[in-house]
Amino acid sequence: MFIPLHDAVELKYIRVQWVTIGIIAVNVLSWAFTALAGAETAERASLGLGFIPAVVFNYAVLDPSVIFVPKDATFLTYAFLHLDVWHLASNMLFLWVFGDNVEDALGHLRFAVFYLLCAAAGALLHGLVGPSADGPLIGASGAISGVVAAYFLLHPRVRVWVLVLFRIPLPLPAFIPLTLWIVQQFAMLALDLDGMVSWGAHVGGIVSGAVLVILMRRKGVPLLDRSIVTPRAVKRQPGVPTTALASE
Repeated sequence: MFIPLHDAVELKYIRVQWVTIGIIAVNVLSWAFTALAGAETAERASLGLGFIPAVVFNYAVLDPSVIFVPKDATFLTYAFLHLDVWHLASNMLFLWVFGDNVEDALGHLRFAVFYLLCAAAGALLHGLVGPSADGPLIGASGAISGVVAAYFLLHPRVRVWVLVLFRIPLPLPAFIPLTLWIVQQFAMLALDLDGMVSWGAHVGGIVSGAVLVILMRRKGVPLLDRSIVTPRAVKRQPGVPTTALASE
């Protein structure tokens, strides 16, 4: 539906979004290792580190040769594996655009905890939707969905550059593309369509992210920030003061 490209919300409490950068680095390195190691290694990693509902809920057992961590640990480990470079790139782009401001609002440590809890919530709902499913869930989209929901509650009116229909770049208030995206996730889960996307993981991440940002944000950080921030790529007209675009 859309691809986020850039926003212009400046960091207020932190200088650098170290946790966001660290999560991206771990995901890239994890993908690079499995990709370079070959298809067999990637498959073994998916089975041993991916979230498999049938295994977690005791409908099936894994072959001992692919058990790398306790099954409960896969509530987290699955979120650091990706199917291919496009799967990785799309998730990391969403995290890069939206993660820094959520990290700023929560702080480094709380953002790290927030991210992992959203990943776990995504896996949990995915498992509850199909507890006997024996295919491994991998990818950061559950955690990223939580980040998107948090950003939506923090900065709904910020103008974000997005690529609409994968070809039209537009600066839109964040609530427009994010509302459409969130509604799509719930709608696809309700339709119960089979496919390569876990809508349950997305919805689990959205719900947990919305709740957690309310509870975990720094004292004094408002929800539904009413300031209007225009991406720097939008050219200001001569004679129009900066403040006319920076606030109501």
